[in-house]
Amino acid sequence: MLDTFIDITLLAFLTITAIAIIKVRDLFVVIMLFSIFSLHSAGLFVVMDAADVAFTEAAVGAGISTVLMLATLALTKDHDEKRPAHKARLPLLVVLITGAALVYGTYDIPSFGDPDAPAQAHVKPYYIEQSMRETGVPNTVTAVLASYRGYDTLGEVTVIFTAGIGVMLLIGGRLTRKRDKEDDR
Repeated sequence: MLDTFIDITLLAFLTITAIAIIKVRDLFVVIMLFSIFSLHSAGLFVVMDAADVAFTEAAVGAGISTVLMLATLALTKDHDEKRPAHKARLPLLVVLITGAALVYGTYDIPSFGDPDAPAQAHVKPYYIEQSMRETGVPNTVTAVLASYRGYDTLGEVTVIFTAGIGVMLLIGGRLTRKRDKEDDR
């Protein structure tokens, strides 16, 4: 009962924050709301017993992303988003159809924590029984992330690294142009 209340409360906070993000036009406030949304997401991951994902969401989503967006905002002049001249009905329709398809796709998924789910019945016992013998790593979670899913983890790290380099190049390029203009004066 308490878990359900916490889930509903966090989902309500996520929804309220998402609606506020859509409505607000001040970019600083939007960045702060994105950070709050990320922290609520991390809380939801903790409730689902995914502490590693929650930690990553809090560090990357609420931490690094917020700092990078604030740094980018500091390098821009205008802090208010311009209102669009037209109504965005087609993008809204596409989002609604995509969302409905994603919700429809979840009807076949087993309930959260269902002991008869394929991941619980087949995959988990294999990893628990065989990971030490096959990888030599005593921690099962580490064995799964580093050995069984090593290429996937490497890919995720590569994407995050590439995104960070891209942001640094964008910010650095703007700083260089700004210094060049000041030197020309």
